[in-house]
Amino acid sequence: MYLIDASSAVALVAGASRGVGLGIALGLAEAGATVIVTGRSSEAGARTEGRPETVEDAARAVEAAGGRGHPYVCDHANEREVDGLVSWALRRFGRIDVAISSVWGGNEGFDGETFPDGSRWGAPFWRRPAGLMGRFQETGVRPALLLARAVAPAMVAARRGLIGFVSFDTGGGYLGDVFYDGAKHALNRLAFACAQELAPHGVTALALSPGHVATERVREAGEADAATETPLFVGRAVAALAADPAVARHAGRVVATADLARLYGFTDRDGGVPDRFRP
Repeated sequence: MYLIDASSAVALVAGASRGVGLGIALGLAEAGATVIVTGRSSEAGARTEGRPETVEDAARAVEAAGGRGHPYVCDHANEREVDGLVSWALRRFGRIDVAISSVWGGNEGFDGETFPDGSRWGAPFWRRPAGLMGRFQETGVRPALLLARAVAPAMVAARRGLIGFVSFDTGGGYLGDVFYDGAKHALNRLAFACAQELAPHGVTALALSPGHVATERVREAGEADAATETPLFVGRAVAALAADPAVARHAGRVVATADLARLYGFTDRDGGVPDRFRP
């Protein structure tokens, strides 16, 4: 049986300086968890695209939400840095109960229509530079694999743990861009494959499919009114999964946040529950 006591849980959220990752950290913090928040942006160093958010800010937000926040600067596309992060966490806390990858660098330099290579979102694949496929894989799929690979030995030894990849459900049809669709499908398949190997050891792996989330980028683009949920809603979904003694029923699946809200009874910040998002 798998059950996390939220007040003593240790969670690692990769890509938590802002966006969905920060929302996940705050949802776990509401439950009283210790949350290691990671990312590349730091008060004392470089910041992604010059943005203001940092891992230190995220750790303070975790504390304010009722958890215990610990910032750690990490480039999750770098295997050595990820291994070092997990080694530090295990020395410091003795275990990792929940590990979530919310790392996604595919939108860096994207202005909403055009990517840094000059190609436009949704342009036919035969008119796209092939290099963008590699970038999406390297900044989304590879970080998820590196995190799962690093935390799995300790979880397998403990015979418990939850590993989640923030993705998007590709089962409902094409997502509108060949590289984005391919990367999300690869993440979902990675979660399925990891689940097959981890399930016999009491560890659950899954992919999480949020709706149209009101992240900082979405708000800055003036699209907040079109968003269906806040980052905190995704966090509450992860907290509910982490506390479920029957979480293994979701192993290998792509689970939608709205569906989880109806299953577990949590709401978004405004007290509502949105419909499942379909692009």
